[in-house]
Amino acid sequence: MIKRILIFVTILLVLDIYIITSFKSYVTNSTYKTTFKWFYAMSMLVSYGCFTLIILKFNERPTQANLFINLLFGYTFAFIVLKIGLFFAAFFDDILRIIEFVGKYGWNYLKNSKTVVDFGERRKFIGQVGLGLASIPFFSMLYGITKGKYNYKVKEIALTFKNLPKSFEGLKIVHISDIHSGSFDDIEEVKRGVDLIKQQKADLILFTGDLVNNDAVEIVPYKNIFGSMTAPLGVFSSLGNHDYGTHKRWKTKEEKQQNLETLFQHQKDMGFELLNNTSKTIQKNKDTIAVVGVENWGKPPFPQKGDLSQALENTESDQFKILLSHDPTHWDEKVIPHKEHIDLTLSGHTHGMQFGIEIPGIKWSPSKYIYKRWAGLYKNANQYLYVNRGFGFLGFPGRVGIWPEITVLTLSRKS
Repeated sequence: MIKRILIFVTILLVLDIYIITSFKSYVTNSTYKTTFKWFYAMSMLVSYGCFTLIILKFNERPTQANLFINLLFGYTFAFIVLKIGLFFAAFFDDILRIIEFVGKYGWNYLKNSKTVVDFGERRKFIGQVGLGLASIPFFSMLYGITKGKYNYKVKEIALTFKNLPKSFEGLKIVHISDIHSGSFDDIEEVKRGVDLIKQQKADLILFTGDLVNNDAVEIVPYKNIFGSMTAPLGVFSSLGNHDYGTHKRWKTKEEKQQNLETLFQHQKDMGFELLNNTSKTIQKNKDTIAVVGVENWGKPPFPQKGDLSQALENTESDQFKILLSHDPTHWDEKVIPHKEHIDLTLSGHTHGMQFGIEIPGIKWSPSKYIYKRWAGLYKNANQYLYVNRGFGFLGFPGRVGIWPEITVLTLSRKS
């Protein structure tokens, strides 16, 4: 892994040299040019310091995030994106240089023509446009690592079902996913997000996995905060791929298993009823619904521990069912083809890649090229899937356009 990091850093260094030497064709103003060079030099210092830290501390991953480190890593991410944008601008500029050279010294020479193709002004304009376009995601990411990651949004979804029992008319569910407690760097902001959950006064709270990044100890500083969430019909949860600790090197298999069992205990302490390939019947008056939970099931390399048939063993075939399944690929691969009907499946996992655009008429994220169902509501016949965008963050310590989500689903009967 360290070898790969060194190769990646070498590639970035080559890009840096190329961009710095190309910049003189973008801006002619000496003050702007000096300012950019100082900015670029300082950004290089920050980013290479970040990579040095990764290499030196590669086997000592912290279980609690630090605001300074998160900002350091976030700025490095943003600078790499800026760097890629500047590279394409510089590369296109060089293509025009080649065309200009051929125009002056190639074809015109052969044709003995005095006509000269001059792209000078056009090149400068294109370079400036490229610099401007590259700066948009850069500054957006700076917002994402400072404010965006805690810019909680409440998404309200109304669903109707023919088979919803009368006693559950108007059932209000809060769905959250992907807490990733080891990434948090501001306990007050986390508390504000949980307070927002509690303000919804849900009948039922459902969590679809990834409580931690790897280590069960990550949730300890936040146990009382998340444990303060209550609902009349209960708080239920399922496991995500990160909860198994598969992204960390453990000394022994026993240590890894103990970490998972400790995570189970933490969830119990918080009042979360963890559904591992099992179900819970909720009764209201004489009516019942089933909350079903499976362990994580995803395409490799993610664990495929979920057993839907086992989870459904204690449910009735005509019973209204809500399934907690962390990875939305499980819906297409196992839930829809299953002989038992699942009315509503709740998932998370994708985070919407924490980067994208969601405005009226436009819904886009790089996540759509990886996951068929990556955010929001999906329907197949009379079965629904809702993919939560995640409460926390992982990897890139921020969010841009795809904000942390608290989903409120209100269920009603079709007349």
